[in-house]
Amino acid sequence: MTEPASSRSTRVWLYAPFVLLALVAAGWTGFWFVVRARVVDAVDTALAKEAGLGRSWTCTDRSVTGFPFRVELRCGTLALASARWGEAVRVQTGPAVAVGQIYTPNLVIAQITGPLQATLPEGRKLDLGWTRLEASLMHRSGDPERLSLVLTAPTASLTAPGLTPETWRATALEAHLRRNPTRPAADQAVDLAIATKGSVLPALDALLGTSEPGDVDIQATLTQTKAFRIGLNPDALEAWRISGGQIELTRLVSVKGPARIEATGQFLIDQTHRPAGQLQASLAGIRQIAGIPVGGIAAGLGGLLGGRLSAQLPGVAPGLTALPPIVLREGRAYLGPIRLPLQPLPALY
Repeated sequence: MTEPASSRSTRVWLYAPFVLLALVAAGWTGFWFVVRARVVDAVDTALAKEAGLGRSWTCTDRSVTGFPFRVELRCGTLALASARWGEAVRVQTGPAVAVGQIYTPNLVIAQITGPLQATLPEGRKLDLGWTRLEASLMHRSGDPERLSLVLTAPTASLTAPGLTPETWRATALEAHLRRNPTRPAADQAVDLAIATKGSVLPALDALLGTSEPGDVDIQATLTQTKAFRIGLNPDALEAWRISGGQIELTRLVSVKGPARIEATGQFLIDQTHRPAGQLQASLAGIRQIAGIPVGGIAAGLGGLLGGRLSAQLPGVAPGLTALPPIVLREGRAYLGPIRLPLQPLPALY
């Protein structure tokens, strides 16, 4: 007996959703592999460009996975070797993974496992550790728009021949960079925000005479930042200096037990390649700086200036004692008109 045409038509529509689903799955699979290939090409192009700039990146056991909705770039270890400082700089971390969602192609999220070990010029070594590190990058057509970095329980140790090792630790650190949306394009301005919780730095403890953990909040704007497109190296720093780049410190608040410091300022690099600029600071709850009573500093400078110290430092928040401007000039540090008995600042490059 011949099957009725209406029955055959009904059976076709019964299988149609499954056929359509199979076609969609096949199409999506093809699309994912196209995206994967583009990511691999973009990474290879970026690595070749970096090598041309004197920076060699190594991603061991590289793999690209994440099907069906993500693209994950994984490295067994991540290493960088650069000769742009005149001496070889080498940095290496543990496993790293960068993830991009198919539906948010302009956002990349990365996780890196510590420790980070760096060999720096002049025999210095830097060791960084953390329990968790996450970073995110928002970009548009390959140009960074916003970068965020979050570390849990970071630690740092810097050693140099003939010097006492410097150590630092904190319970948390966050850093954020973004293009400034209000400044003229000619300023090439980037906003920077850094916040730390539970920070301990023995050198600072000795300076202020307290060992309590502290919190730090820093907000600043960097101008002429296109100079750093070639990286952070002497060539970039010199280009930044020549172009008139500055760090405009709009907010610095440090709270360490009863001690509180607030400051603003501006900094640049002078012709001798040393930091230069001025910091206007006020403080409370600090009895001494480097063993010198704060009250004695204010009173002594007030007498030296004919009692005009407070008149020269307007806008001090209530409860805070203003210090004279702290000036960096020709490698020396000055508190008001008095040169501090500190070692000259070394050239940055």
